[in-house]
Amino acid sequence: MEFDNSFEVPLPPAQAWTLLMDVERIAPCMPGAKLTEVVDAKTYKGNIAVRLGPVALTFAGTVVFEALDEASRTARLRAQGTDAKGRGGAHAVSTFRLEPSTDGSRVFVHTDLSLSGAVAQYGRGVGMVQSTAAQLMKQFATALRAQVIERAGMEPPAGAAEAAAPAPRAPVTAPLPHAPSAAARPISGLSLLARVIWEAIVRRFTRRSERG
Repeated sequence: MEFDNSFEVPLPPAQAWTLLMDVERIAPCMPGAKLTEVVDAKTYKGNIAVRLGPVALTFAGTVVFEALDEASRTARLRAQGTDAKGRGGAHAVSTFRLEPSTDGSRVFVHTDLSLSGAVAQYGRGVGMVQSTAAQLMKQFATALRAQVIERAGMEPPAGAAEAAAPAPRAPVTAPLPHAPSAAARPISGLSLLARVIWEAIVRRFTRRSERG
């Protein structure tokens, strides 16, 4: 299944690109994610806890940046993980690009996702998977924006252009300390379910209105 998401970063594209390439810095912003090891400059290991409906899943796996183009500020990464309880796996290829926006930069993400094993049954509803991805992106963007504002000491959205770019970090091969437990908390299944139901109601109402 394929789907698209986007989010804002309160920095100009050049600085937003540098920030997004600093995986160690931004990983804690992703709800449920935990970075465990930096294998090299383009390969990372970790896990992420999510919910598909009432089912809590924890995927452990590897993310590899397959292509990086700083000039066009585009990248492609491949992620593969397996559920900790052996209920299947997930494989995704995502491409993203940065474009200037009113508040700094907008990041556009296209994902091609495939699920296997019992996990494929939990996530067989495309709408539910898309809603999960959208919710994760929204929470990630909120946390990332808060981090940028806190480190730069600015008020959103003014002053975004003056935020200093993060310094490059040297790759490490030893396992990283675990992120705070709050970062590993799965995304709320109840809020996701409510979102899915609401979207279904809106779609049905829209179709009826068009027929009327």
